[in-house]
Amino acid sequence: MRTRLYSSLTGLAFAIASLTSSAAIAETSEPEWRHATSLIGEPKMSEGFLQFPYVNADAPKGGRVRMAWTGTFDSLNLVPNKGVTPVGLGLIYDTLTTPSDDEISTEYGLIADALKYPEDYSWVIFRLRSEARWQDGKQITAEDVAWSFDKLRELNPIYKNYYEHVTGYEILSPTEIKFSFDEPGNREAPQIMGQLAVLPKHWWTAKNKDGELRDVSRGTLEVPLGSGAYRISDVVPGRSISYERVKDYWAKNLNVNIGKNNFDLVTFEFYRDETVELEAFKADRFDWRTEATAKNWATAYDIPAVNRGDIVKEKFSQTFRGIGLMAGFILNTRKEKFQDRRVRRALNYALNFEEMNRTIFFDQYSRITSFFNGTKLASSGLPEGRELEILKSLKSPVPQEVFTEPYVNPISEDSRQERSNLRTAIGLLREAGYVQKQGKLVHEETGKPFTIEYLMNGGRFERVALRYKASLKKLGIDLQLRVVDSSQYVNRVRSRDFGMIYSSWVQTLSPGNEQRGYWGSESADDAISRNYAGIKEPAIDELIEIIVNAKDREELTAATKALDRILMWEQYVVPGWTSPFSRVARWDRFSHPDQLPEYAVGFPTIWWWDEEKAKKIEEAN
Repeated sequence: MRTRLYSSLTGLAFAIASLTSSAAIAETSEPEWRHATSLIGEPKMSEGFLQFPYVNADAPKGGRVRMAWTGTFDSLNLVPNKGVTPVGLGLIYDTLTTPSDDEISTEYGLIADALKYPEDYSWVIFRLRSEARWQDGKQITAEDVAWSFDKLRELNPIYKNYYEHVTGYEILSPTEIKFSFDEPGNREAPQIMGQLAVLPKHWWTAKNKDGELRDVSRGTLEVPLGSGAYRISDVVPGRSISYERVKDYWAKNLNVNIGKNNFDLVTFEFYRDETVELEAFKADRFDWRTEATAKNWATAYDIPAVNRGDIVKEKFSQTFRGIGLMAGFILNTRKEKFQDRRVRRALNYALNFEEMNRTIFFDQYSRITSFFNGTKLASSGLPEGRELEILKSLKSPVPQEVFTEPYVNPISEDSRQERSNLRTAIGLLREAGYVQKQGKLVHEETGKPFTIEYLMNGGRFERVALRYKASLKKLGIDLQLRVVDSSQYVNRVRSRDFGMIYSSWVQTLSPGNEQRGYWGSESADDAISRNYAGIKEPAIDELIEIIVNAKDREELTAATKALDRILMWEQYVVPGWTSPFSRVARWDRFSHPDQLPEYAVGFPTIWWWDEEKAKKIEEAN
């Protein structure tokens, strides 16, 4: 960035002098301790605040909540990338910092009461609270933090990648630890370290009740020691897990925890079949269900409990206010047939979203038009201003349409538009070397039929896939549906053994390091990255680095829009659909603060058991 600011030798000499002077000042001025850190502006809550504004400080403690999850689990050790851990395991562990649900990318002290870092973000120091305790009463120390960091990075490739820019740490005292980073300017680095899950070194390095030394590198069903507001009280491997509230939780009176963790018991039941799960909810086997299927929302809840008001159906917008979502049919460009952008574009022209929305989605969705859909970071129109400058400054080529044509998805409101889209798709495929023979699309030179294996995690999406299959058949493409169970799906996705999957990426309003794992070239061959499409584009790599090292909000926004624009025009994904609401059905046994936080529903964390409501339901049944 300095080379763009100083183009002459005189200017460069002045810059060096300025940098030398700045370094001298930095050596003598120590950064101040901070109670919080934010990637967008200043933290909303000042030091010493009493509670978050979206909680009820007088919320009663007690009762229980029963949740459900699709899948299974076989380990209670979150460290190694082995086995499957249960949802809710984070309830037993505290982190150095904790987020606010009323702010974007803001973290407040939890285990750490303060942190400090220099203006160039080249390091961060956390100061731990002396009262922070494990559930056995022992103090949480900087040594626990260091050991947790070492083991997570050593034994789990996900964390190894996540912390790849950490060059090392230094334990300054039992309650202070310093992490250093490999490059200045990475504003996310201190926050990333604050999100570290801290584990008890003394417990993991001791012997279990059978006299055997515990091994943190292996999966286990032994109940681990935690530091959080809950502890595991009951486990049925693969089927259920219960967390009970810790009555003497060390941090229960901290300002970041007032009004939270109100239930005495939180239980998760695991289901492998979503139809069975839905029926279990209606039979009052669990309390809260987020409905992912539009048809179910429209037709499956016409039951007495809903009509009586025992079950409440409600849409919440909070969870979508601060995120950008891209979901769709992801094309594996490691496969030769998908390496041609014209082929990928043709597959988008073949998708008739409008017909599906009318006939099977009950008009509940809208088409996704951006990788940051629904946010101010989404690109639109033609690039201008700072965004245009960034695009023109890239050393690597970008699609020409980025500068000349706003990206739009094909629309099929009627049969005329559908036929037009299919003709466009056929033209693109012909340009890419494919021809139709006897109703099948084949490669003109090799004669090989065009087939796509669509890998599916269970059968819930099958009716959508069948509609897409019918549309592709009109082009002569054979979409082969391959339904597998969750474990097979995970293994095949990690080994990149698929042609197409339907998945998603969720974005924050402060994109940064995670973009490397989504579409950076280095992550394309990493089995545990979310670069499902296998993207390797130098222009995208350049933009990711500009985003990570953006000097201000204007540059971050402009670079993100430029990245979004290229991703859309490269057509790595046939965009899917979304709704700006979470559809929730719940048994009416709970209450919540009058004003929920801006960016989260907060269930069950800030909700509470309502004895009066629960009694009415019991009497009705």
